[in-house]
Amino acid sequence: MAISIDEIKSTLKKMGLSDNETKIYFTLLELGSSKAGRLSKESRINRTTTYDALKRLLEKGLINYVIKENRKWFEAAPPERLKEYLKEKEEELEKIMPMLKKIHSSPKEKHNVTLYYGYKGVKTVFMNIIREGKDNDVFGDEGQLSKKRPAFAKYFANWQDKNKIRTRLLSGLKTPEAYSKGTTYRYLPLPTLSPVATNIYGNKIAIIIWTDTPEAIIIENKAAAESYRNYFEFLWKSAKPIKKS
Repeated sequence: MAISIDEIKSTLKKMGLSDNETKIYFTLLELGSSKAGRLSKESRINRTTTYDALKRLLEKGLINYVIKENRKWFEAAPPERLKEYLKEKEEELEKIMPMLKKIHSSPKEKHNVTLYYGYKGVKTVFMNIIREGKDNDVFGDEGQLSKKRPAFAKYFANWQDKNKIRTRLLSGLKTPEAYSKGTTYRYLPLPTLSPVATNIYGNKIAIIIWTDTPEAIIIENKAAAESYRNYFEFLWKSAKPIKKS
């Protein structure tokens, strides 16, 4: 299958050549030898930009020039030079790799807000609740997980039962979806049901927005978690106990 000129130019750019460097280099490949003026015209690049591109290509060793009648005639180096250029870049990267690894592994400020997208993202949030292993206070959950991902919902409930995790769930439904054996339910009348479910566990708050493509956020902050938990306690005392469906 033949490769198009656009694909060739795209590959050259991926190797680190700028758009103008790519145009000049490719034009030289086609012309064989040329003065800067003609290169500027054929590449449709102004003279100043053409000279800048030629200078960078010379530094990379991808072109060279000869003097004819006191004028510089530029030529492209053999295409094999591109392989050497890549190898040189790789060798330069290897020199700094140990330091990059050291910087990457050094202690850093921990992010306390993480965003998730889609059903895989939501699953990651519930797996985080599992890993924490803390009691979970929930409001705004109307059984969305059971409806949209029943198999994983069953796994999540079984895990909570196995590890004796206590869950308190405030629901706007009088007959909410079964959560787990260790879940206590209370009914809190709401003007409208919300697609937003909030989980408070340990020092974390997980907010899940159950839209067509769900989104979620985990906030790890002790003070914020305590504030949410106090608000939950206030709502819990106002709510009416209900039996599991």
